[in-house]
Amino acid sequence: MTSIALTSTPAADLAVDALIIGITTGGKKHVEGPPAIPDKARKDIERDLELLGATGKLGEITRMPSRGLVKARMIVGIGLGDVRILDYEKVRRTAGSALRSLAGIKSVAIVITLPDGPRIEAIAEGALLGNYAFHAFRGKSADSQPAPVEKILLTGDPKDKEQVAALERAQIIANAVNYARDLVNTPPSALPPEEIAQEAIAAMKKLPVRVEVWDEAHLEEEEFGGILAVGQGSANPPRLIRLEYAPRGAKRTVALIGKGVTFDSGGLSLKPPKSMETMKCDMSGAAAVIAAMGAIARLKPKVRVVGWIPTVENMPGGHAQRPGDVITIYGGRTVEVLNTDAEGRLILADAIVRASEEKPDLIVDAATLTGAQTIALGDRTSGVMGRSDEFRDKVWESSQRAGEIMWHMPIPEESRGTLDSPIADIKNIGDGKGGMLSAAAFLAEFVPDGLPWAHLDIAGPAFNEGGPHGYTPKGGTGAAVRTFIQVAEDTAEGLLP
Repeated sequence: MTSIALTSTPAADLAVDALIIGITTGGKKHVEGPPAIPDKARKDIERDLELLGATGKLGEITRMPSRGLVKARMIVGIGLGDVRILDYEKVRRTAGSALRSLAGIKSVAIVITLPDGPRIEAIAEGALLGNYAFHAFRGKSADSQPAPVEKILLTGDPKDKEQVAALERAQIIANAVNYARDLVNTPPSALPPEEIAQEAIAAMKKLPVRVEVWDEAHLEEEEFGGILAVGQGSANPPRLIRLEYAPRGAKRTVALIGKGVTFDSGGLSLKPPKSMETMKCDMSGAAAVIAAMGAIARLKPKVRVVGWIPTVENMPGGHAQRPGDVITIYGGRTVEVLNTDAEGRLILADAIVRASEEKPDLIVDAATLTGAQTIALGDRTSGVMGRSDEFRDKVWESSQRAGEIMWHMPIPEESRGTLDSPIADIKNIGDGKGGMLSAAAFLAEFVPDGLPWAHLDIAGPAFNEGGPHGYTPKGGTGAAVRTFIQVAEDTAEGLLP
């Protein structure tokens, strides 16, 4: 477990393996740092970095031996670009890049210029997210993998209440995101629906969060037709998980919903083998809800939050639903299922209707819902949709405050028209065009009129198949966790809806 702390020890006197110093551009390159680094040492460091070709370009990393200029064994220059336009998301990314590059060493100190609360929070969060690694399932190769940095020090004031609070908040949020990453990276054989339920129970232990798990018998009794239909082809039965954080004095309620398909083969509408390789990530929305609920309970905003996780395994077994079947969603609306690989919207529909019965003030769901999201927005930008443009835009603003890349997308009226069915209330796929938008139009049908609702399609951003970047590792990313937390806090502050 990585430790992180503030230190008032002068940066030059920190006996760590690596001292991270920011390099800025904007006219003249110079090393960022408080007066704790003597002027002569600073000038020598600047000269050495320049000789090594350091430019200060954002994200650029330059290593060099300290040569006794400071007590650290190594100096790492991290490019900050033009500090005059540096925002906190760039701070998070540069800190993450620096820590990621130092895997395998034990101790690091980061020199922080102007160590106020927001900057400390951004640097600490980025460092902890960039320091992530997942080695739980490695066998003989485990010892050959570089371990995360064990100890991180931030130059600041450990007696300053604002700085201490900022560091604590960063730890809570980063730990939540990293926990969600662990869940997403876990092989589907080790995390079927029942195990996700057990993870939720364990994660909320000793926290003021009530956990309920509804098994297949309860789901049948209550007629959750979407969850049951998707899960009926698997030997691992489905579950519906309800998490409730209800602090005394809370006057508003947020419902968070996360898609929890623990493995998606496509059902009888079978995916190509290559497309199945990353389908352990199809429960990223569920992971985000569990992780966010734990963080919310620790951060203690004065708002009631109820998390809903419909979780299934979508398999082509002998009892699997067939293309052409008509199923009844919880609440009575019928759906003609023409593609069993458009299954996430079926389980989310059940959860949306059930969550709506408790009359929350707003609903936000997150799901790895459509491949069309990646075509429209790429692998790093989630789509935000909703029936109300005003509410959708407010949720987008929350995502920006949280530091997640999202973009607001419409639900055109014609998208709903593509879902008309000749024999049921609605069908589960459109005409193949604008699939992200028609999927959102499908979900909108199950949201009561007047209830603020936003849908986050995180299909691409939830799982990084490419190389690591910034604070984002290869594999599970923990997408939507920070936005969920921010939505709860913004609701408590009256910013939503």
